[in-house]
Amino acid sequence: MTFDREKNNLFTSWWWTVDRFSLLGIVLIICVGAFMVTTSSTSVAERIGLDSYHFVKRQLAYLFISLIIIFLFSLLSPITIRRISTIGFLGGILLLIFVLIFGEEVNGARRWINMPGISLQPSEFMKPFFIVLTAWILSEEKIYSKFKRMKIAFGLYLFLVFLLVMQPDMGMTIIISVVWGAQLFVAGLPMVFVFIFGILIVSGLISAYFFFPHVAHRIDSFLSTTGNYQAHKSMEAFYSGGLFGRGPGEGVVKQYLPDSHTDFIFAVAGEELGAIACAIIVLLYAFIVFKGLKRMLGESDLFIVYAVSGLLMQFGAQAIVNMGVALNLLPTKGMTLPFISYGGSSMLAIAIAMGMMLALTRRRYGAFNRLSFS
Repeated sequence: MTFDREKNNLFTSWWWTVDRFSLLGIVLIICVGAFMVTTSSTSVAERIGLDSYHFVKRQLAYLFISLIIIFLFSLLSPITIRRISTIGFLGGILLLIFVLIFGEEVNGARRWINMPGISLQPSEFMKPFFIVLTAWILSEEKIYSKFKRMKIAFGLYLFLVFLLVMQPDMGMTIIISVVWGAQLFVAGLPMVFVFIFGILIVSGLISAYFFFPHVAHRIDSFLSTTGNYQAHKSMEAFYSGGLFGRGPGEGVVKQYLPDSHTDFIFAVAGEELGAIACAIIVLLYAFIVFKGLKRMLGESDLFIVYAVSGLLMQFGAQAIVNMGVALNLLPTKGMTLPFISYGGSSMLAIAIAMGMMLALTRRRYGAFNRLSFS
């Protein structure tokens, strides 16, 4: 399919300026996600008394909405993305406070807002909005001195982390902390402060071990010689699949793995599609991250550099955590595999992040008028 460059319309302009290779990588991962949820979720649905294709139909709806979100967000200008992120961050803070007061408690945590037909996890949507807002603050060198920018960014980070720890959601706190620290490093944070921040993260993890029983249980299970049930079944799936897999739909471990369609969907891929297919999935994630970073080479606008770096790091870090858990390299954590695991909030939030990334990496000609806080 070709589009005439001379035609001056919205879609043609978008097509010739968007990073089509990154877009292709995202679409391929979405297709893998649709396939994997179809093969992994039917046994889960039947086990809990639902229609066999309950999760499949919902996931296909989420994926369709995600494609629309990616396209719509990729049309936006950097200024509009800034404004939406600011509004989204403020709205997300209110929802996080609402969750702490009125959210339903599950296993000692309050993270979800239950609405008819859907459960919303506000912390998922905070990630892309907080990343872009931090990038905006760090790039405003004409308005604030470097020290003031760091102080404002640190204040917002502490407030957000406080709300997350109160839920508690340690996995989300770690991801946001790592990405936020990396953004500050890209913005020129001295190495001594990077070292101090690393010590603070480690100290926070140690404190979480002693103060949050569910964190201690997961770490103890990870460090024990026998491991936990889910990790054991996950590794059994990879061993069973070998290089080429047992075949689509032929996996058996998913019948016993409680989160086979969410946290451990990578294990189902390992059993049914094999190690080679899993390596291709890893390469797809790596391709999107490195292609997006390469797109920034020569970019002079600091806001775009900081924002795209953060969005891609969040995308890559979330994939690494999920696959690391499935391979028993990390303690279990309810972190979805982007665009592949079943889940509405996570899917839509990742779609927003990738739509923003595609928008900010579009080729633009002419000067870009920057919007300040003033």
